[in-house]
Amino acid sequence: MSAANAPLLQLSSVAKSFGAVRALRGVSFDLRAGEVHALLGENGAGKSTLIKVITGAHQPDGGTLAMDGGLLEKLSPAAARKLGIACIYQQPALFPDLAVAENIALRLESGGALRKVDWAARRLQAVGLLERIGADISPDAEVRSLSMPEQQLVEIACAIGSGARIVIMDEPTASLTRKEVALLFAVVRDLRSRGVGVVYISHRLEEIFELADRVTVLRDGQSVGTCPVSGMTEAGLIKLMVGREVAQLYPPAEGVAGQVVLALKQLGCAAGGVKNVSLEIRAGEIVGLAGLVGAGRTELARVLFGITPADSGEISLNGRSITVASPQDAVGQGIAYVPEDRRRHGVILEMHIAQNMSMAIHSRIFPAAWLRDGAEARLAQEFIRNLGIKAYGPQAPGGSLSGGNQQKVSLARWLATRPKVLILDEPTQGVDVGAKSEIHKIIRRLAMEGLAVLMISSDLPEVLGMSDRIAVMRGGTITALLPGKSEAHAVMAAALGQNP
Repeated sequence: MSAANAPLLQLSSVAKSFGAVRALRGVSFDLRAGEVHALLGENGAGKSTLIKVITGAHQPDGGTLAMDGGLLEKLSPAAARKLGIACIYQQPALFPDLAVAENIALRLESGGALRKVDWAARRLQAVGLLERIGADISPDAEVRSLSMPEQQLVEIACAIGSGARIVIMDEPTASLTRKEVALLFAVVRDLRSRGVGVVYISHRLEEIFELADRVTVLRDGQSVGTCPVSGMTEAGLIKLMVGREVAQLYPPAEGVAGQVVLALKQLGCAAGGVKNVSLEIRAGEIVGLAGLVGAGRTELARVLFGITPADSGEISLNGRSITVASPQDAVGQGIAYVPEDRRRHGVILEMHIAQNMSMAIHSRIFPAAWLRDGAEARLAQEFIRNLGIKAYGPQAPGGSLSGGNQQKVSLARWLATRPKVLILDEPTQGVDVGAKSEIHKIIRRLAMEGLAVLMISSDLPEVLGMSDRIAVMRGGTITALLPGKSEAHAVMAAALGQNP
Protein backbone atom coordinates (compact mmCIF):
# COMPACT_ATOMS: atom_id res chain seq x y z
CA MET A 1 0.00 0.00 0.00
CA SER A 2 1.33 3.43 -0.93
CA ALA A 3 1.88 6.05 1.80
CA ALA A 4 -0.87 8.16 0.25
CA ASN A 5 -3.41 5.37 0.74
CA ALA A 6 -2.02 4.04 4.02
CA PRO A 7 -4.06 4.15 7.21
CA LEU A 8 -3.27 6.99 9.57
CA LEU A 9 -2.01 4.40 12.09
CA GLN A 10 -1.27 0.74 11.56
CA LEU A 11 -0.11 -1.91 14.03
CA SER A 12 0.90 -5.31 12.69
CA SER A 13 1.39 -8.42 14.86
CA VAL A 14 2.35 -6.38 17.94
CA ALA A 15 3.48 -8.46 20.92
CA LYS A 16 4.34 -7.43 24.48
CA SER A 17 5.21 -9.50 27.54
CA PHE A 18 5.88 -8.64 31.16
CA GLY A 19 7.92 -11.49 32.52
CA ALA A 20 5.88 -14.65 31.99
CA VAL A 21 2.68 -12.68 31.31
CA ARG A 22 1.93 -12.20 27.60
CA ALA A 23 -0.16 -9.02 27.51
CA LEU A 24 -0.32 -8.74 23.70
CA ARG A 25 -0.09 -11.74 21.39
CA GLY A 26 0.32 -10.49 17.83
CA VAL A 27 -2.33 -7.76 17.78
CA SER A 28 -3.09 -6.05 14.47
CA PHE A 29 -5.05 -2.81 14.41
CA ASP A 30 -5.45 0.13 12.04
CA LEU A 31 -6.97 3.59 12.32
CA ARG A 32 -8.10 5.70 9.38
CA ALA A 33 -8.12 9.47 9.23
CA GLY A 34 -11.58 10.81 10.01
CA GLU A 35 -12.98 7.71 11.73
CA VAL A 36 -13.97 6.71 15.23
CA HIS A 37 -12.58 3.23 15.86
CA ALA A 38 -13.86 1.56 19.04
CA LEU A 39 -11.52 -0.73 20.98
CA LEU A 40 -13.36 -3.22 23.19
CA GLY A 41 -12.44 -6.04 25.50
CA GLU A 42 -12.72 -7.18 29.09
CA ASN A 43 -10.36 -5.73 31.68
CA GLY A 44 -7.10 -7.60 31.24
CA ALA A 45 -7.72 -8.17 27.52
CA GLY A 46 -4.76 -5.95 26.55
CA LYS A 47 -6.38 -2.58 25.81
CA SER A 48 -4.26 -0.58 28.26
CA THR A 49 -1.05 -2.20 27.07
CA LEU A 50 -1.97 -1.50 23.45
CA ILE A 51 -2.61 2.17 24.29
CA LYS A 52 0.79 2.41 25.99
CA VAL A 53 2.48 0.94 22.93
CA ILE A 54 0.76 3.50 20.67
CA THR A 55 1.72 6.39 22.96
CA GLY A 56 5.33 5.21 23.36
CA ALA A 57 5.08 4.32 27.04
CA HIS A 58 5.86 0.65 26.25
CA GLN A 59 8.20 -0.73 23.60
CA PRO A 60 6.72 -3.76 21.80
CA ASP A 61 8.66 -7.04 21.86
CA GLY A 62 7.61 -7.80 18.31
CA GLY A 63 5.59 -6.47 15.40
CA THR A 64 5.56 -3.02 13.79
CA LEU A 65 3.90 0.38 14.15
CA ALA A 66 3.46 2.74 11.21
CA MET A 67 1.97 6.22 10.80
CA ASP A 68 1.10 7.56 7.36
CA GLY A 69 2.86 4.49 5.98
CA GLY A 70 6.18 5.26 7.70
CA LEU A 71 7.53 2.86 10.33
CA LEU A 72 7.79 4.12 13.90
CA GLU A 73 10.82 2.73 15.69
CA LYS A 74 11.57 3.16 19.40
CA LEU A 75 8.61 5.44 19.87
CA SER A 76 8.76 7.50 23.07
CA PRO A 77 5.98 9.51 24.77
CA ALA A 78 7.66 12.77 23.68
CA ALA A 79 7.97 11.55 20.08
CA ALA A 80 4.34 10.39 20.10
CA ARG A 81 3.18 13.83 21.21
CA LYS A 82 5.23 15.48 18.43
CA LEU A 83 3.59 13.15 15.91
CA GLY A 84 0.18 14.31 17.13
CA ILE A 85 -0.82 11.32 19.27
CA ALA A 86 -2.81 12.36 22.36
CA CYS A 87 -4.38 10.12 24.99
CA ILE A 88 -7.13 10.99 27.44
CA TYR A 89 -6.87 8.43 30.21
CA GLN A 90 -9.71 7.29 32.45
CA GLN A 91 -7.89 8.73 35.48
CA PRO A 92 -7.02 12.38 34.72
CA ALA A 93 -3.29 13.15 34.99
CA LEU A 94 -3.54 16.77 36.08
CA PHE A 95 -1.62 18.80 38.69
CA PRO A 96 -4.13 19.19 41.54
CA ASP A 97 -2.57 22.33 43.07
CA LEU A 98 -2.48 24.30 39.81
CA ALA A 99 -5.29 26.18 38.10
CA VAL A 100 -7.09 24.79 35.06
CA ALA A 101 -5.43 27.36 32.76
CA GLU A 102 -1.99 26.43 34.12
CA ASN A 103 -2.60 22.73 33.54
CA ILE A 104 -3.67 23.37 29.94
CA ALA A 105 -0.66 25.64 29.36
CA LEU A 106 1.78 23.02 30.66
CA ARG A 107 0.49 20.60 28.01
CA LEU A 108 0.51 23.05 25.13
CA GLU A 109 3.32 25.57 25.67
CA SER A 110 6.95 25.06 24.77
CA GLY A 111 10.04 27.01 25.78
CA GLY A 112 12.51 27.23 28.62
CA ALA A 113 11.84 27.63 32.32
CA LEU A 114 13.01 31.27 32.26
CA ARG A 115 10.66 32.43 29.51
CA LYS A 116 8.18 35.23 30.22
CA VAL A 117 4.68 33.93 30.89
CA ASP A 118 1.77 35.71 29.22
CA TRP A 119 -0.89 35.04 31.86
CA ALA A 120 -3.68 36.79 29.97
CA ALA A 121 -3.01 34.73 26.85
CA ARG A 122 -2.96 31.54 28.92
CA ARG A 123 -6.33 32.35 30.37
CA LEU A 124 -7.84 33.24 26.98
CA GLN A 125 -6.53 29.98 25.51
CA ALA A 126 -8.12 27.98 28.33
CA VAL A 127 -11.44 29.83 28.02
CA GLY A 128 -11.55 29.19 24.27
CA LEU A 129 -10.85 25.45 24.59
CA LEU A 130 -13.32 24.97 27.42
CA GLU A 131 -16.00 26.85 25.50
CA ARG A 132 -15.33 24.72 22.42
CA ILE A 133 -16.29 21.58 24.31
CA GLY A 134 -19.12 23.29 26.18
CA ALA A 135 -17.47 22.91 29.61
CA ASP A 136 -18.70 25.39 32.23
CA ILE A 137 -15.42 25.43 34.17
CA SER A 138 -13.51 28.47 35.38
CA PRO A 139 -9.94 28.65 34.01
CA ASP A 140 -8.90 29.98 37.42
CA ALA A 141 -10.29 27.04 39.40
CA GLU A 142 -7.77 24.87 41.23
CA VAL A 143 -7.91 21.37 39.77
CA ARG A 144 -8.28 19.68 43.17
CA SER A 145 -11.60 21.56 43.57
CA LEU A 146 -13.02 19.96 40.39
CA SER A 147 -15.13 16.83 40.26
CA MET A 148 -13.92 13.80 38.32
CA PRO A 149 -16.15 14.66 35.32
CA GLU A 150 -14.80 18.21 35.26
CA GLN A 151 -11.20 16.97 35.35
CA GLN A 152 -12.04 14.66 32.44
CA LEU A 153 -13.29 17.63 30.43
CA VAL A 154 -10.06 19.55 31.13
CA GLU A 155 -8.11 16.58 29.75
CA ILE A 156 -10.24 16.66 26.60
CA ALA A 157 -9.58 20.41 26.22
CA CYS A 158 -5.82 19.73 26.45
CA ALA A 159 -5.98 17.10 23.70
CA ILE A 160 -8.00 19.33 21.39
CA GLY A 161 -5.67 22.27 22.00
CA SER A 162 -2.63 20.23 21.05
CA GLY A 163 -3.96 19.82 17.49
CA ALA A 164 -3.64 16.05 17.74
CA ARG A 165 -4.08 13.90 14.61
CA ILE A 166 -4.81 10.79 16.69
CA VAL A 167 -6.86 11.06 19.88
CA ILE A 168 -7.25 8.05 22.17
CA MET A 169 -10.14 8.25 24.63
CA ASP A 170 -10.12 5.73 27.49
CA GLU A 171 -13.57 5.56 29.12
CA PRO A 172 -14.14 9.30 28.56
CA THR A 173 -17.78 9.26 29.67
CA ALA A 174 -17.38 7.13 32.81
CA SER A 175 -18.22 10.03 35.15
CA LEU A 176 -20.11 12.38 32.82
CA THR A 177 -23.75 13.42 32.93
CA ARG A 178 -26.01 12.92 29.91
CA LYS A 179 -25.57 16.58 28.98
CA GLU A 180 -21.78 16.30 29.23
CA VAL A 181 -21.84 13.06 27.20
CA ALA A 182 -23.81 14.83 24.46
CA LEU A 183 -21.21 17.62 24.44
CA LEU A 184 -18.37 15.09 24.27
CA PHE A 185 -20.01 13.26 21.36
CA ALA A 186 -20.32 16.57 19.51
CA VAL A 187 -16.60 17.16 20.08
CA VAL A 188 -15.72 13.66 18.81
CA ARG A 189 -17.84 14.14 15.69
CA ASP A 190 -16.17 17.51 15.12
CA LEU A 191 -12.75 15.87 15.39
CA ARG A 192 -13.81 13.18 12.90
CA SER A 193 -15.02 15.84 10.45
CA ARG A 194 -11.58 17.48 10.65
CA GLY A 195 -9.83 14.24 9.66
CA VAL A 196 -8.67 13.28 13.16
CA GLY A 197 -8.59 9.55 13.91
CA VAL A 198 -10.21 8.69 17.25
CA VAL A 199 -9.60 5.47 19.17
CA TYR A 200 -12.59 5.17 21.50
CA ILE A 201 -12.56 2.79 24.47
CA SER A 202 -15.76 2.30 26.44
CA HIS A 203 -17.63 -0.43 28.27
CA ARG A 204 -20.92 1.30 27.46
CA LEU A 205 -21.94 -0.53 24.33
CA GLU A 206 -24.75 1.90 23.51
CA GLU A 207 -22.06 4.58 22.98
CA ILE A 208 -20.21 2.35 20.52
CA PHE A 209 -23.31 1.96 18.35
CA GLU A 210 -24.06 5.67 18.49
CA LEU A 211 -20.55 6.96 17.78
CA ALA A 212 -18.14 4.45 16.24
CA ASP A 213 -17.53 3.56 12.60
CA ARG A 214 -15.59 0.34 13.22
CA VAL A 215 -14.86 -1.81 16.26
CA THR A 216 -11.93 -4.06 17.15
CA VAL A 217 -12.34 -6.56 19.98
CA LEU A 218 -9.42 -7.84 22.07
CA ARG A 219 -9.54 -10.99 24.16
CA ASP A 220 -6.67 -12.48 26.15
CA GLY A 221 -4.15 -10.20 24.41
CA GLN A 222 -5.31 -11.05 20.89
CA SER A 223 -7.46 -9.20 18.35
CA VAL A 224 -10.41 -11.49 17.72
CA GLY A 225 -12.27 -9.37 15.22
CA THR A 226 -12.55 -6.01 13.43
CA CYS A 227 -15.78 -5.07 11.68
CA PRO A 228 -18.09 -2.16 10.86
CA VAL A 229 -20.33 -1.28 13.80
CA SER A 230 -23.31 -1.22 11.45
CA GLY A 231 -22.96 -4.98 11.00
CA MET A 232 -22.86 -5.87 14.72
CA THR A 233 -25.39 -6.42 17.50
CA GLU A 234 -24.89 -5.85 21.22
CA ALA A 235 -25.16 -9.58 21.91
CA GLY A 236 -22.59 -10.30 19.20
CA LEU A 237 -20.11 -7.80 20.65
CA ILE A 238 -20.51 -9.19 24.17
CA LYS A 239 -19.90 -12.73 22.94
CA LEU A 240 -16.75 -11.60 21.11
CA MET A 241 -15.49 -9.80 24.23
CA VAL A 242 -16.05 -12.52 26.81
CA GLY A 243 -16.06 -15.61 24.62
CA ARG A 244 -19.41 -16.64 26.09
CA GLU A 245 -22.98 -15.45 26.56
CA VAL A 246 -23.57 -13.20 29.59
CA ALA A 247 -26.93 -14.58 30.58
CA GLN A 248 -28.03 -12.09 33.21
CA LEU A 249 -26.33 -8.77 33.89
CA TYR A 250 -28.67 -7.86 36.75
CA PRO A 251 -29.41 -10.80 39.07
CA PRO A 252 -32.96 -10.79 40.46
CA ALA A 253 -33.74 -10.13 44.12
CA GLU A 254 -34.45 -13.28 46.11
CA GLY A 255 -35.89 -12.85 49.57
CA VAL A 256 -37.67 -10.15 51.53
CA ALA A 257 -36.10 -7.08 53.11
CA GLY A 258 -35.84 -7.23 56.90
CA GLN A 259 -35.81 -4.62 59.64
CA VAL A 260 -34.64 -1.05 59.11
CA VAL A 261 -30.85 -0.92 59.60
CA LEU A 262 -30.03 2.67 58.64
CA ALA A 263 -32.46 5.57 59.14
CA LEU A 264 -31.74 9.18 58.23
CA LYS A 265 -33.99 11.98 59.50
CA GLN A 266 -33.61 15.51 58.13
CA LEU A 267 -29.86 14.92 57.79
CA GLY A 268 -27.80 17.92 56.71
CA CYS A 269 -24.22 19.07 56.22
CA ALA A 270 -23.61 22.66 55.15
CA ALA A 271 -20.01 21.92 54.10
CA GLY A 272 -21.16 19.12 51.78
CA GLY A 273 -24.28 20.82 50.45
CA VAL A 274 -26.49 18.05 51.88
CA LYS A 275 -29.80 19.15 53.36
CA ASN A 276 -32.91 17.59 54.90
CA VAL A 277 -32.23 14.02 53.75
CA SER A 278 -34.63 11.41 55.12
CA LEU A 279 -34.22 7.78 54.07
CA GLU A 280 -34.48 4.23 55.45
CA ILE A 281 -32.51 1.19 54.26
CA ARG A 282 -33.46 -2.31 55.42
CA ALA A 283 -31.43 -5.45 55.91
CA GLY A 284 -31.23 -7.36 52.64
CA GLU A 285 -32.20 -4.32 50.57
CA ILE A 286 -30.35 -2.47 47.81
CA VAL A 287 -31.36 1.18 47.61
CA GLY A 288 -30.09 2.83 44.43
CA LEU A 289 -29.14 6.50 44.75
CA ALA A 290 -29.74 8.24 41.43
CA GLY A 291 -29.35 11.83 40.27
CA LEU A 292 -27.27 14.02 38.02
CA VAL A 293 -23.63 14.84 38.76
CA GLY A 294 -23.65 17.57 41.42
CA ALA A 295 -26.93 16.39 42.93
CA GLY A 296 -25.20 15.52 46.21
CA ARG A 297 -24.98 11.71 46.04
CA THR A 298 -21.27 11.35 46.81
CA GLU A 299 -21.55 14.20 49.31
CA LEU A 300 -24.23 12.24 51.18
CA ALA A 301 -21.98 9.16 51.22
CA ARG A 302 -19.15 11.27 52.69
CA VAL A 303 -21.48 12.54 55.42
CA LEU A 304 -22.56 9.00 56.32
CA PHE A 305 -18.92 7.88 56.48
CA GLY A 306 -17.86 10.85 58.62
CA ILE A 307 -15.55 12.48 56.07
CA THR A 308 -17.67 15.65 56.22
CA PRO A 309 -19.77 15.05 59.35
CA ALA A 310 -23.43 16.01 59.55
CA ASP A 311 -24.26 19.24 61.36
CA SER A 312 -28.02 18.68 61.55
CA GLY A 313 -30.53 15.86 61.62
CA GLU A 314 -30.16 12.32 62.91
CA ILE A 315 -28.53 9.03 61.88
CA SER A 316 -29.92 5.85 63.46
CA LEU A 317 -28.45 2.36 63.21
CA ASN A 318 -30.68 -0.56 64.19
CA GLY A 319 -32.99 1.86 65.99
CA ARG A 320 -30.24 3.59 67.99
CA SER A 321 -29.18 7.19 67.32
CA ILE A 322 -25.45 7.40 66.53
CA THR A 323 -22.84 10.08 65.90
CA VAL A 324 -20.50 9.70 62.93
CA ALA A 325 -17.80 12.33 63.35
CA SER A 326 -15.03 10.52 61.45
CA PRO A 327 -14.41 7.48 59.23
CA GLN A 328 -13.14 5.68 62.36
CA ASP A 329 -16.55 6.30 63.96
CA ALA A 330 -18.28 4.97 60.85
CA VAL A 331 -16.23 1.76 60.75
CA GLY A 332 -16.73 1.27 64.48
CA GLN A 333 -20.50 1.63 64.07
CA GLY A 334 -20.62 -0.83 61.15
CA ILE A 335 -20.72 1.51 58.14
CA ALA A 336 -18.42 0.78 55.17
CA TYR A 337 -17.81 2.98 52.11
CA VAL A 338 -16.29 1.91 48.79
CA PRO A 339 -15.48 5.24 47.07
CA GLU A 340 -15.83 6.22 43.42
CA ASP A 341 -12.16 6.89 42.66
CA ARG A 342 -10.52 3.55 43.41
CA ARG A 343 -7.04 4.76 42.38
CA ARG A 344 -7.02 7.68 44.85
CA HIS A 345 -9.14 6.26 47.65
CA GLY A 346 -9.58 2.56 46.91
CA VAL A 347 -6.59 0.41 46.03
CA ILE A 348 -3.00 1.43 46.76
CA LEU A 349 -1.35 0.16 43.61
CA GLU A 350 2.14 -0.30 45.08
CA MET A 351 0.91 -2.46 47.98
CA HIS A 352 0.07 -6.12 47.57
CA ILE A 353 -3.46 -7.48 47.73
CA ALA A 354 -3.26 -8.77 51.31
CA GLN A 355 -2.05 -5.39 52.60
CA ASN A 356 -4.82 -3.57 50.75
CA MET A 357 -7.46 -5.88 52.21
CA SER A 358 -6.28 -5.60 55.81
CA MET A 359 -5.85 -1.81 55.97
CA ALA A 360 -9.18 -1.10 57.66
CA ILE A 361 -8.83 -3.83 60.33
CA HIS A 362 -5.22 -3.52 61.51
CA SER A 363 -6.22 -3.37 65.16
CA ARG A 364 -8.08 -6.67 64.80
CA ILE A 365 -5.69 -8.60 62.60
CA PHE A 366 -2.53 -7.21 64.23
CA PRO A 367 -3.43 -6.94 67.95
CA ALA A 368 -0.94 -4.91 70.00
CA ALA A 369 0.85 -4.17 66.71
CA TRP A 370 2.01 -7.79 66.58
CA LEU A 371 2.63 -8.71 62.93
CA ARG A 372 0.66 -11.78 61.84
CA ASP A 373 1.41 -12.15 58.14
CA GLY A 374 -0.20 -15.59 58.09
CA ALA A 375 -3.53 -14.20 59.34
CA GLU A 376 -3.37 -11.42 56.75
CA ALA A 377 -2.65 -13.91 53.96
CA ARG A 378 -5.52 -16.17 55.06
CA LEU A 379 -7.89 -13.21 55.05
CA ALA A 380 -6.77 -12.33 51.53
CA GLN A 381 -7.08 -15.92 50.28
CA GLU A 382 -10.64 -16.07 51.62
CA PHE A 383 -11.69 -12.93 49.76
CA ILE A 384 -9.81 -13.91 46.60
CA ARG A 385 -11.85 -17.10 46.61
CA ASN A 386 -15.21 -15.64 47.68
CA LEU A 387 -15.11 -12.64 45.33
CA GLY A 388 -13.52 -14.44 42.40
CA ILE A 389 -10.48 -12.14 42.25
CA LYS A 390 -8.13 -13.07 39.41
CA ALA A 391 -4.59 -12.75 40.76
CA TYR A 392 -1.61 -15.02 41.24
CA GLY A 393 -1.94 -14.74 45.03
CA PRO A 394 -2.16 -12.45 48.08
CA GLN A 395 1.28 -10.99 47.32
CA ALA A 396 0.28 -9.66 43.89
CA PRO A 397 0.61 -5.84 43.72
CA GLY A 398 -2.66 -3.93 43.47
CA GLY A 399 -1.38 -2.26 40.31
CA SER A 400 -1.05 -5.62 38.55
CA LEU A 401 -4.81 -6.21 38.61
CA SER A 402 -7.44 -5.26 36.06
CA GLY A 403 -9.98 -2.57 36.93
CA GLY A 404 -12.68 -5.06 37.86
CA ASN A 405 -10.36 -6.98 40.17
CA GLN A 406 -9.12 -3.76 41.78
CA GLN A 407 -12.74 -2.92 42.53
CA LYS A 408 -13.18 -6.33 44.17
CA VAL A 409 -10.08 -5.75 46.34
CA SER A 410 -11.45 -2.36 47.41
CA LEU A 411 -14.75 -4.05 48.26
CA ALA A 412 -12.95 -6.79 50.22
CA ARG A 413 -11.18 -4.20 52.40
CA TRP A 414 -14.49 -2.92 53.68
CA LEU A 415 -16.23 -6.28 53.88
CA ALA A 416 -13.40 -7.29 56.21
CA THR A 417 -14.75 -4.76 58.72
CA ARG A 418 -17.95 -6.86 58.95
CA PRO A 419 -20.26 -3.94 58.21
CA LYS A 420 -24.01 -3.64 58.70
CA VAL A 421 -24.33 -0.93 56.03
CA LEU A 422 -22.39 -0.95 52.75
CA ILE A 423 -22.18 2.25 50.68
CA LEU A 424 -21.02 1.70 47.09
CA ASP A 425 -20.14 4.75 44.97
CA GLU A 426 -20.10 3.86 41.24
CA PRO A 427 -19.22 0.19 41.95
CA THR A 428 -18.84 -0.83 38.28
CA GLN A 429 -17.48 2.38 36.78
CA GLY A 430 -14.85 1.63 34.13
CA VAL A 431 -15.11 -2.16 34.31
CA ASP A 432 -16.02 -4.46 31.44
CA VAL A 433 -19.33 -6.20 30.94
CA GLY A 434 -18.09 -9.55 32.30
CA ALA A 435 -16.63 -8.03 35.48
CA LYS A 436 -19.73 -5.86 35.85
CA SER A 437 -21.93 -8.95 35.85
CA GLU A 438 -19.70 -10.58 38.51
CA ILE A 439 -19.78 -7.47 40.74
CA HIS A 440 -23.56 -7.27 40.44
CA LYS A 441 -23.85 -10.89 41.60
CA ILE A 442 -21.56 -10.13 44.57
CA ILE A 443 -23.65 -7.10 45.56
CA ARG A 444 -26.89 -9.08 45.33
CA ARG A 445 -25.37 -11.94 47.35
CA LEU A 446 -24.23 -9.53 50.07
CA ALA A 447 -27.74 -8.11 50.29
CA MET A 448 -29.19 -11.62 50.54
CA GLU A 449 -26.80 -12.24 53.44
CA GLY A 450 -28.41 -9.35 55.32
CA LEU A 451 -26.37 -6.27 54.45
CA ALA A 452 -28.15 -2.96 53.92
CA VAL A 453 -26.73 -1.58 50.66
CA LEU A 454 -26.77 2.00 49.39
CA MET A 455 -25.59 1.99 45.77
CA ILE A 456 -24.72 5.25 43.99
CA SER A 457 -24.59 4.95 40.22
CA SER A 458 -24.67 7.26 37.20
CA ASP A 459 -25.51 4.25 35.01
CA LEU A 460 -29.32 4.40 34.85
CA PRO A 461 -29.79 0.81 33.59
CA GLU A 462 -27.68 -0.34 36.57
CA VAL A 463 -29.84 1.64 39.00
CA LEU A 464 -33.02 0.21 37.46
CA GLY A 465 -31.68 -3.33 37.25
CA MET A 466 -30.09 -3.63 40.71
CA SER A 467 -32.26 -1.53 43.04
CA ASP A 468 -35.10 -2.72 45.25
CA ARG A 469 -35.96 0.97 45.72
CA ILE A 470 -34.57 4.10 44.08
CA ALA A 471 -33.91 7.37 45.92
CA VAL A 472 -33.44 10.31 43.56
CA MET A 473 -31.35 13.31 44.65
CA ARG A 474 -31.41 16.87 43.38
CA GLY A 475 -29.89 19.96 44.96
CA GLY A 476 -28.45 18.06 47.92
CA THR A 477 -31.68 16.40 49.03
CA ILE A 478 -33.85 13.41 48.13
CA THR A 479 -36.69 14.53 45.89
CA ALA A 480 -38.31 11.18 45.09
CA LEU A 481 -38.41 7.59 46.33
CA LEU A 482 -39.43 5.15 43.60
CA PRO A 483 -39.88 1.37 43.26
CA GLY A 484 -36.95 -0.55 41.79
CA LYS A 485 -38.83 -1.44 38.62
CA SER A 486 -39.66 2.17 37.77
CA GLU A 487 -39.43 3.47 34.22
CA ALA A 488 -36.25 5.30 33.23
CA HIS A 489 -38.17 8.46 32.33
CA ALA A 490 -39.62 8.64 35.87
CA VAL A 491 -36.14 8.58 37.42
CA MET A 492 -34.80 11.16 34.98
CA ALA A 493 -37.81 13.42 35.50
CA ALA A 494 -37.23 13.37 39.24
CA ALA A 495 -33.50 14.03 38.75
CA LEU A 496 -34.36 17.04 36.58
CA GLY A 497 -36.96 18.36 39.01
CA GLN A 498 -39.88 17.62 36.69
CA ASN A 499 -43.12 15.80 37.34
CA PRO A 500 -42.87 12.25 35.95
